[in-house]
Amino acid sequence: MIVPDISQNAVAVADHYDELDPIYRRVWGEHVHHGLWATGRETSGEAVEALVDTVADRLRLMRGEACVDIGCGYGTTAGRLAVTRGVRVTGFTLSAEQALYAAAHPVPDVDIQVRDWLANGLPDASADAAWAIESSEHMVDKPRFFAEAHRVLSPGGRFVVCAWLAESDASRWKVRHLLEPICREGRLPSMGTREEYEAMALAAGFAITGYEDVSRRVARTWPICARRLVRVLLVDRETRRLALGGRNRIFALSIPRLILAYRTGAMRYGIFTLSKAGDSGAPHKPGTSTQQKPGLPA
Repeated sequence: MIVPDISQNAVAVADHYDELDPIYRRVWGEHVHHGLWATGRETSGEAVEALVDTVADRLRLMRGEACVDIGCGYGTTAGRLAVTRGVRVTGFTLSAEQALYAAAHPVPDVDIQVRDWLANGLPDASADAAWAIESSEHMVDKPRFFAEAHRVLSPGGRFVVCAWLAESDASRWKVRHLLEPICREGRLPSMGTREEYEAMALAAGFAITGYEDVSRRVARTWPICARRLVRVLLVDRETRRLALGGRNRIFALSIPRLILAYRTGAMRYGIFTLSKAGDSGAPHKPGTSTQQKPGLPA
């Protein structure tokens, strides 16, 4: 596990996203996560939505299911799946600014809450499916991140995690000059390897039903973000102020590091597909639990 040499916690993460809110929306867009390219001819917007749809496909989402978006950002991903898959979504974000944006752009059957996932307050077995797209990295207690997902999911529930991962057995140079600085600059308490994530998922009680390394298909996200940031810095005074004098201005340094981390293999991008055993001890057919889930939007 890559752990930077400074303390990171939920307060620091919330401050990071609240202060940099204007930059995130201009540079990363409303989904706030990587794009997934298949042919290389997709626009960045199409690639971002392709990642969302890939997550939904792996979850085998069915109309009417109760879902949880862990680290939902602006609620745009939750909104797309509510509309395209007919599910009900409760999203969790630490950022008040992100929640305000979501409130100004409401989507039926989507409820966005400003709350730490590690203290989410949802009832046991209250969701059919859950996903975490690039949010587990911000969790101080990653074993508890998995344990809470297992607790909240119904028997047979499905969980997909898209994660920034450290290369297994990364060299000292990669750790010191790429991975640890990326963690510090992005307010990541730690960055795990594939093996560590799988061990934590198994310890929480999940079965691992799939894993895919899509690093090559998402890596072009960062050169695109770099070009966008340069353009925005040239024309927008508020962005220049945040980039030069904001509390979280060091995040801009991560973009060239992330480009290099992908090119050298120091950082990987993995999609984990997990399931919770059904009442008989084995996963059951998704969508067979149709009762109203307490604590989730009707």
